[in-house]
Amino acid sequence: TVWPVCFITSKTSWVVKPWRFTPFICSERSNEHLRPGQYICKSPIINDATQEPENCKDLIAWVECLPAPNISCLLPNGTKYKFSGDEVGFNKSVPCRNVSVYSYKVAVALSLFLGWLGADRFYLGYPALGLLKFCTVGFCGIGSLVDFMLISMQIVGPSDGSDYIVDYYGARLVRLAITNETYRRTQISP
Repeated sequence: TVWPVCFITSKTSWVVKPWRFTPFICSERSNEHLRPGQYICKSPIINDATQEPENCKDLIAWVECLPAPNISCLLPNGTKYKFSGDEVGFNKSVPCRNVSVYSYKVAVALSLFLGWLGADRFYLGYPALGLLKFCTVGFCGIGSLVDFMLISMQIVGPSDGSDYIVDYYGARLVRLAITNETYRRTQISP
């Protein structure tokens, strides 16, 4: 792998930045070498049915980013390429989710209005629990209330392990977890 140098031009000096580069477009898959404001990324194209980026593969989608004008990259052959602000410089990863046909709005509405009949559990693919809720009238109402809270907090999801379809710019739940593999930074006291 060749690591040429990318420069940010200004009237007074050149700032050297490391950069991976292929002819005429930077192939850097992250933006760690450019500061915010030195590039702009296009919005992903959202699929209307799944509310996820159209090019989502392995829970990652890629969007094109354009470096700001006057950013120059030094190619492996020694020539410099200066961006005008209209060329794609690199691709940035955007997280996406594995979704199927289960809508979050439908699941919450079924749980709220027909949860006592088990319609929410039937919809999410849990027929045994749905039948049990139907026969016990939602566990005398207590089970319906608990299921409504669990579904609205996205703790109970579809039985196939996929995520709910939620509007792309809507209220999504992101679960954070700390495991033994979690990187822990040492705290620096002031």
